[in-house]
Amino acid sequence: MKAIYQKIGIALITMLFAVSCDENKFLEEKPLAIYAAENSLVTASDFQAAVNMLYKRPGNLIFYNLGDEMFSLFHGTDLGFCSADVNRMNTISAFLIPTNGMVGSMWSHLFNIVNQANLILTRIPDADIPDADKNVMRGEALFFRAFGYRMLANLFGGVPLITEEVTSPRRDFVRATREETYTQAKNDLTEAVSLLGNIDAVKDGKISKQMAQHLLAEIHISLGDYDNAISAATAVIDYPAMSLMTERFGTKLDQPGDAYSDLFRTGNVNRSSGNRETLWASQYDYLNPASTGTDSWPWKFNPRYEAITLTVDGVTTTAFKGNTAEKGGRSVAWMQPTLHVIYGIWENGENDMRVSEHNILRDLKIDNEASPAFGKWLAADGYSTQVDPVRLWFPFVMKKVMGDIPEDFYQRDANGNPLLTEFGEHLVTNAGSNSFRDQYMFRLAETYLLRAEAHLGKNNRSAAAADINVVRARAQASPADASEVDIDYLLDERLRELYYEELRMLTLCRMGKLAERTRRYNVSYITASGAYFESTGTSIQDYHNLWPIPYSEIERNIDAVLEQNPGYAN
Repeated sequence: MKAIYQKIGIALITMLFAVSCDENKFLEEKPLAIYAAENSLVTASDFQAAVNMLYKRPGNLIFYNLGDEMFSLFHGTDLGFCSADVNRMNTISAFLIPTNGMVGSMWSHLFNIVNQANLILTRIPDADIPDADKNVMRGEALFFRAFGYRMLANLFGGVPLITEEVTSPRRDFVRATREETYTQAKNDLTEAVSLLGNIDAVKDGKISKQMAQHLLAEIHISLGDYDNAISAATAVIDYPAMSLMTERFGTKLDQPGDAYSDLFRTGNVNRSSGNRETLWASQYDYLNPASTGTDSWPWKFNPRYEAITLTVDGVTTTAFKGNTAEKGGRSVAWMQPTLHVIYGIWENGENDMRVSEHNILRDLKIDNEASPAFGKWLAADGYSTQVDPVRLWFPFVMKKVMGDIPEDFYQRDANGNPLLTEFGEHLVTNAGSNSFRDQYMFRLAETYLLRAEAHLGKNNRSAAAADINVVRARAQASPADASEVDIDYLLDERLRELYYEELRMLTLCRMGKLAERTRRYNVSYITASGAYFESTGTSIQDYHNLWPIPYSEIERNIDAVLEQNPGYAN
C-alpha cells in the first residue's frame, strides 16, 4: 500500500511540474460555449462566411445605411446638398468636426472592413482548405483591406496601419503618412491581382482580377505613379470580356430608353444580363434574408413631389395623387443636386444621352383629377413657379428611380386591385421607397476616366481627351478638344457620366479639390418663400480637403499620440 501511495505522489508531482513548465498553455482560455475566432474560423464554410461579411460591409455603408455616413459621401460637395433638412450637413464647419458622430462612425465602419480582412488573412494560412480556395479568399480579403485603406486615406489622410489580427486591447496607435497608407493598399492590390480570377470566370458580384486592377489604377494615381496607373487601367480596358455598352440591351427593350438608361434597369446591372461594362456590382435580392439590404436611394435622392400643392382658378389641391412606382416611390429629398449638376455641366450638351428625358426627368404631368391643372405639365405649363425649388421640386435622376417596386408595395382598393393614376402609374405605400436592384460599385466608363486622369498627370492632354471621348462617344456627345481638357473638365465629365454613382466626397478629397469645387458650385439657396439658408460652399475652408481624426479615437489612444489633421481643434 505504501508503494502505491508513493507512485501516486510521484505522478501528482510530475503533473504539477508539467503544468508549471507550460503555465501559459494551462492558463489559455478555450471558448467552448461562445463564438470566437478560435472556434468560428475552422472550416472552409466558416472562412467563406467571414469573406461574405466583407462583401456586405461596403454595401451597408454606401447604399443601405440611413445614417449620415452615406449622405456624407455626397453632401457638401459640388454634387449636392441636404434639402430635407437645410440645417443638417450644409454648414461644413459644423459637419466636419472631430466630435461629430458621423466622422467617428465613418472611421469605425472603414476600420471594421480592415479588421475583418485582417482576421481572415491572419488565420487562413493554417486553415485546412484547398490551396486554390485559400488563394481566392486571400485575394478577396486583400482587395477589401485595400478598399478600406483607400477610403481612409482619401478622407483622413494617413491613418494607423494594422495588418495583423488585433488580439488584445491597444491604445498605442500612431498614424502612418498618407503615402504609406496608399502604398499599403497598392501592395495588397498587387498581390490580389495575382490571386483573383478573371471577371468572366467569377460569379456576379464576386471580386475579380479586373476589379483589383481598376482600384489599383486609382491608387497609383494617388501615389503619383502615372505610368503604372495607365498600365493597370489599360489591363482592364483591353481585357476581351470588357467593353462599354453602346447599344440598347436587357430587360426593358420594349420601353423607351437608350444605351445609357439601360445600364440602370432592374436586371441589367450584372454581367449575366449581357452587361460587359460592369466591373463590380453590390448584389441585392428581394426577400432574400442573406441579401445586403434595400438601398432606399429614391427616398434619399428624389424630390418630395407628392407634397406639391397648386392653386389654380381658386382651387388648391395637391398636384399628384401620391407616390407612384414609376416615379421611384416615396421620396423625401435628403439629397438635392446643385445647379451645376442640373444645368451647368450640360451646357452645349443637347445631344448627350446622359441628359435625355430617359435619364434626367425635368417635367411631370399633373395627375390629380381634382386640380383644374389636371393633365398639364408642371414645368412647361408654368405651374412649377408655385413650387418651392428646395426639396419639393427638382429634376429626377432616373438612374436612381429605375427600379421595379414589387407589387407588395402597391396601394390597393377593397377588392385587392392596384390603385392607378389616370396615366396608368401604380400608387405605392410609404414603404415603397427603394429601387430594389443591384447597385454599381465600379464600371468600365470610370476606368477610362481614371486613365485619362493619369494621362493628365503626365501632361498628355491628347491622350486624356482620347479616353474621355470614348466615354462621350457612347453618350453621343460632341468630342472634347484636347485644349479644353484639364482636371476640372475631367471632374465635370465624371459628374456627367457617374452622377449619383461615384462617391463624390472620396474623389474630391483624393484630389485635394473638395474646398475649391464646393466653394464654386455648392452655393447658398433661397426657397420659394424667400427663406435663406447657408450651404456648404459659403463655409468650407481649404483644410476641409481632409476630414478630422475623430476625437474619440485620439482620446482613447492614451499610450501614443494620434495626430490631428491641420486646421482642426480637438
